Amino acid sequence: MSETMSTSHAPLPNPLPAGERGAREVFARLSDDDLATCVHCGLCLDACPTFRQTGLETESPRGRIYLMTQWKRGALPFTEDQARHIDLCLGCRTCEAVCPSGVPYGRIIEAGRSEVERLRRPAPKHWLTRTALRQIVAQPRRLRTFGALTKAAQSLRLTSIVRSGRQLPRLLPRFQPPKGGIAPAVGARKHRVAFLVGCVMPILYPQSHEAAVKLLQLAGCEVWFPRAERCCGALLAHNGDLEGAERLRDANMQVYRDSSFEALIVDSAGCGSHLKDFYPELKGRVKDLTEWLVEIGLPAPQREVKMRVTYQDACHLVHAQRIRKQPRDLIRAIPGVELVEMRHPDICCGAAGLYSTLEPAMSARILREKLEDVSSTRADMIVTANPGCQMQLESGLRAQGSAMRVEHVAELVARAFLH
Repeated sequence: MSETMSTSHAPLPNPLPAGERGAREVFARLSDDDLATCVHCGLCLDACPTFRQTGLETESPRGRIYLMTQWKRGALPFTEDQARHIDLCLGCRTCEAVCPSGVPYGRIIEAGRSEVERLRRPAPKHWLTRTALRQIVAQPRRLRTFGALTKAAQSLRLTSIVRSGRQLPRLLPRFQPPKGGIAPAVGARKHRVAFLVGCVMPILYPQSHEAAVKLLQLAGCEVWFPRAERCCGALLAHNGDLEGAERLRDANMQVYRDSSFEALIVDSAGCGSHLKDFYPELKGRVKDLTEWLVEIGLPAPQREVKMRVTYQDACHLVHAQRIRKQPRDLIRAIPGVELVEMRHPDICCGAAGLYSTLEPAMSARILREKLEDVSSTRADMIVTANPGCQMQLESGLRAQGSAMRVEHVAELVARAFLH
């Protein structure tokens, strides 16, 4: 057995000292040290989607950091009008990629949102969001029931979103892990990996999961699906519910901690970013699908895919995880594919988790700019690596009457192997 194989089956180490094992590690709260890293240089301004749309300092990363700093110091009274500037942040973390000071903006904005939710008066929109995330998204059985009801309503044409004229993606049969919870490698087993099924993606985009798993099998991976796994908590943390996200992390770590796998593979950029940031016991073992496939290698493609495509960088893949090259390497390796870059592939499309639902007006403005960029490529297909991006881009293209399709990068790559 190779050294790689022997280490891949090792259980997760517990990083806590023996006397502290079992203690819960609390998510980072709003920290003076984090806030002080911003030197207000302004290099983030043109990268921020909301500042690009409004030109307002309060809709920029440094403006929001200033507000949070003043609240924390007690130098500025908290008001709902000021809280709106925190609400309007997409949390896309584009600012992190251009910041020369290394400001941990993702951690700051999630902690800031948690503080806003603590300070603000109860409002129906915020109560409904937290309740839906905790009581539906974070509860696997309830989420499955909700998905089944949505599919039934869709079949009766009851799912139109009247305000925007958009519809939910056509729901396919929910992704189902194989019996026994193991998908065997094709050929010799080289790796044993865990696969994050997640909460929303197996309902909205099961075909993306199917393609991802098949690619892993072709690359020699035995794929394990943890039965008791729950939502990773990304959507809760992103919306300021750090306590709810902590509970989900603790539940998931009970599943992962005593199990043997080389890597936890994630095909949703937002989930992967959250796992890398807030699951310290998994440090170094969370891998985006594209990152992992480039690292271990795929067999030679079996067929041509004659198509002109453009790639949209999912924010939490390119800015939070710093993964830009690997998806493009996979796309360029497909015979017949022409990859055409848009002008700003790494500017947010306006999806941002629940942002397009909670802040539809700003989301629509950002999406319009993105679709202008996309249309200039004259591509047949947009490829991305996050379900929120898929839904947002599909909705925008449908509203324009465009024939351009949207696929997860796994689906496109799988076309070169599967008939």
